[in-house]
Amino acid sequence: MTHYVAIVEEAGPGTAVGVWFPDLPGCFSGGDDLDEALRNAPEAVALYAGALAEDGRTMPPARTLTELKRDPEVARDIAAHMVALVPAPVAADAA
Repeated sequence: MTHYVAIVEEAGPGTAVGVWFPDLPGCFSGGDDLDEALRNAPEAVALYAGALAEDGRTMPPARTLTELKRDPEVARDIAAHMVALVPAPVAADAA
């Protein structure tokens, strides 16, 4: 099963938690707390995959955390925030 690395930005108490995916431009999610944000993340990936499929496009390949750490545009965010692995939808996994 394919998983996408998610960057989880938690600014502190009383603020929403944001989730975004370096390999999925424009795909983001969030929640009122960390648990809600992580529960919402798979739905964001599924909706992103559905929108791409409607346009006849496939999901971008998922890079590993090691690969992303080597990307200077992402490495700083990985160092500063929490990361999570979010599964790709099964249909996107087969593509």
